[in-house]
Amino acid sequence: MYYSTAYASPVGEITLACDGKDLVGLWNEGQKYHGNEIFGEMKERSDIPVFDDTKKWLDRYFAKERPAVSELPLAPAGSEFRREVWNILCEIPYGKVITYGDIAKRMAVKMNKARMSCQAVGGAVGHNPISIIIPCHRVVGADGSLTGYAGGVGIKARLLEHEGVEMSRLFIPTKGTAL
Repeated sequence: MYYSTAYASPVGEITLACDGKDLVGLWNEGQKYHGNEIFGEMKERSDIPVFDDTKKWLDRYFAKERPAVSELPLAPAGSEFRREVWNILCEIPYGKVITYGDIAKRMAVKMNKARMSCQAVGGAVGHNPISIIIPCHRVVGADGSLTGYAGGVGIKARLLEHEGVEMSRLFIPTKGTAL
């Protein structure tokens, strides 16, 4: 059984999901892949400790504090490859960005391969079920483009600005498949 609750944030309403103990999802309203990894019934219920802890974490984040990912019990569902990519995302410092190519290089080393596809990494980043906390918004294109955020590139830009990221070299592309 899974449970959900809502959180009103500066970037819109957010849905939180848990398995009763661990956080398994955090999605912006209208987000692509919203709840895709939840297999089973999801019942609305707000009186679960992990929801209280997550809401406090988000309150701190939106107050420009820097809460650590490790403060929350996270259990994102996904393949081993995706979970490894999400672990790399958790290492990106607040207020910094990394490219899909940088993650692909790190994954190639982890997997003992000569190279790794940026598209495979992009798929894993895009399917991150616990956005904001697992900071997929901190991943940008090699050219500085803000593509590939399942919650929408406008929200991605707002989160990066909120964190104080230097935005002068970053841009929202006018066309593309990952907008």
